[in-house]
Amino acid sequence: MADIARLIEVIEPEAAALGFELVRVKMTGSGDERTLQIMAEEPATGQLVVEQCMELSRRISDTIDTVEEDGEELVAGAYHLEVSSPGIDRPLTRAKDFVNWAGHEAKIALSEKVDGHRKLRGALIGAEDDAAIIEDTKAGRVTVPLNMIHSAQLVLTDKLIAATRPLDMSGVEDIDETLEEEEVND
Repeated sequence: MADIARLIEVIEPEAAALGFELVRVKMTGSGDERTLQIMAEEPATGQLVVEQCMELSRRISDTIDTVEEDGEELVAGAYHLEVSSPGIDRPLTRAKDFVNWAGHEAKIALSEKVDGHRKLRGALIGAEDDAAIIEDTKAGRVTVPLNMIHSAQLVLTDKLIAATRPLDMSGVEDIDETLEEEEVND
């Protein structure tokens, strides 16, 4: 498997050079079906458009090739490189994510129990002292050390949709909406 910390060391400066911040670097799959998933965002928008993803993908690919040509194997074997924007129901990977999205619903899976719970779901309160704070629907307010979070992401809600504007609305007027008629059998 790949050393994610080392990959971040190599990839983060390339993203920063383009004005982007890394959200997540993750290796998924197994065998020949592995994917190196890079999520990044433009700080001003919290998103990337397709052209920005392509630019970052080329830059990362070239950098990994250069490092490996110099003799360091960053990822053993074949893999696919996937560069994307975090999306509306984005993963929460940094303390600032829990602060920026406070008030929105999230789900958190923990690597071990905190206050008797391994899974939490509820409104984000924020973060402080390297810990996320969530108002869990069952456990109430829970403070979770960031290093105990296995995964966390926003939950798609109407409130989240309303708070997240698309970057580019061009072409939207070309979309035809149709209403499907329901057939009622007597």
